[in-house]
Amino acid sequence: MLSSQLINQIAAGEVIERPASVVKELVENSLDAGAGRIDVTVEAGGAGLIRVRDDGTGIARDDLPLAIARHATSKIASLEDLTRVSSFGFRGEALPSIASVARVELMSRTAEDTRGWRYLVSPGEPPSDPIPVAHPPGTTVSVADLFYSVPARRKFLRTEQTEFGHIQRWIERCALSRFDVAFTLRHNQREVLKMKPARTPSEQEGRLAEILGRRFPEQALQVDCAAGDLRLTGWIGLPALSRRQSDLQFWYVNGRPVRDKLLGHALRIAFRDVLPHGRQPVAVLYLELDPTLVDVNAHPAKLEVRFRDARNVRDFVSQSLYRVLGRARPSGETSRIVGGHDAAGRLELQTPAGKAQAPRAGWGGQIGRSETPSPSQVNESLAFYEAFRAPTEPFPSQPIASENPDWKQGDDSIPPLGEAITHLHGIYILAEAEEGLVIVDAHAAHERIVYEKLKTQVESGEVVSQPLLIPLKVEVSRSEADQVQRSQDLLAELGLEIDLLGPDKLVVRSVPALLSGVDVAELVRDLLSELAHRETATQLQTTLRERLATRACHRAVRAGQRLSRGEMNALLRELEQTERGGQCNHGRPTWVTLDFKALDRFFDRGR
Repeated sequence: MLSSQLINQIAAGEVIERPASVVKELVENSLDAGAGRIDVTVEAGGAGLIRVRDDGTGIARDDLPLAIARHATSKIASLEDLTRVSSFGFRGEALPSIASVARVELMSRTAEDTRGWRYLVSPGEPPSDPIPVAHPPGTTVSVADLFYSVPARRKFLRTEQTEFGHIQRWIERCALSRFDVAFTLRHNQREVLKMKPARTPSEQEGRLAEILGRRFPEQALQVDCAAGDLRLTGWIGLPALSRRQSDLQFWYVNGRPVRDKLLGHALRIAFRDVLPHGRQPVAVLYLELDPTLVDVNAHPAKLEVRFRDARNVRDFVSQSLYRVLGRARPSGETSRIVGGHDAAGRLELQTPAGKAQAPRAGWGGQIGRSETPSPSQVNESLAFYEAFRAPTEPFPSQPIASENPDWKQGDDSIPPLGEAITHLHGIYILAEAEEGLVIVDAHAAHERIVYEKLKTQVESGEVVSQPLLIPLKVEVSRSEADQVQRSQDLLAELGLEIDLLGPDKLVVRSVPALLSGVDVAELVRDLLSELAHRETATQLQTTLRERLATRACHRAVRAGQRLSRGEMNALLRELEQTERGGQCNHGRPTWVTLDFKALDRFFDRGR
């Protein structure tokens, strides 16, 4: 039989990967103890010393030996408790595992006790009896010489700065899960982080800015969606904040920080229409659900979770975030960029009555149905798109067919994106808004408008099929031919009429009218490939989306095509009503705004 020391060291190999793992376990214990303040001190990247001090409930003298005993936990007592666990720690193996590979000192005092107690544990040595010590209510855990008893593990540690970087990122992750708790972090006698409790929206904005950068609270959308037992809250950054890595994606499930591939995939699906390939969104998101619907005991370090109905969770998250992005609209109340150098416009978040507002959120979006355009706007838009029906024809120089294309909601009312002034170099529309100057990339804006219209037809099942003048024969594999035979109804819903001519040959008789001009053979092969691997309509629509995005780009107004004032205003009004209107299909911003403060700074006015 293995010795208890060796058993603990084996367990430590699963739980204690690096110094950051120790910090994680100790900080989570502090949070479980109801701490309102947590101070973390680190020396030599955590290999020399890790000290975590809190003002929680503390540990009674007689319970100190139990804190180091394996599986001596008070957080669960039955299998039913395990299925509904709500605390961070619950298995009772963290402190014993740490004590098997490092020197541990526990000092603690409960509110009822008049003095604290000190308890020492070292690998291979019998623990001492608790001795009295001066200590405020709460607990201090010091971990010295990590892995000194297993030198082979110590050799796998990275540089001091690398290990400390992991510690800092974990503290930041915890700070975003508990805005009500104060955190400090010191490394080699230097204070690195100092975060006070953040209870008000402005204080939370400050914490978000400190961890994700000052641009995040300025260019973020607030999320608050619910369906059945699921609720999703938090913030998602505008596409302009996207990164190559997913390092600024913070996920929490029932308050527990997690790294979950399913949730990350759902986030990327939500951004599929507004981010180019290879870019990652920035987000801080909190998923709440019935504890019985999620297994938090799926990973030794509790970093991963397993959902009972993974597909339902994925669909809820992706569709909720997709709708939040889609319903972002200019609010008309404020639309400015600080200094005129941000990558996208920033607008106050419009939310339903009774909902809290995100801190100066970016493209604001009502979580309800958008307002219906006025008849004059509809007429303008119809005339505007009529001009683009044949993309090979030159753009008409005459104004669009509308007697009065300007915004006329009220005598003194100015629409959110302003009234057009000129089409600069045939590229940028300059518009006068209530708070400054709006600059719109006409091609990017029209590309988004056209794409959303085409996509709506596909998703609503109202795809118009266009017969080919000469049916196209396509050679395929036998498995692909079989796939066509099994999926003819689904393909017909997408506007594709395909018949079999033989065991390895197809004939395409019609395609979606929206995709006229595409390489039909390539489109068919791509769709069949998706069917072979996924066999879902969702994946087929993803392929169609890519084709639609390309088609929208080709149909959009090109640089150098001059627009009349009426046409420019029609485009602005349509953009204000378009889902995901803040970015084109490639993730570029469609417009920016210079407020009067920014303009005054350019000319040193007021100095």
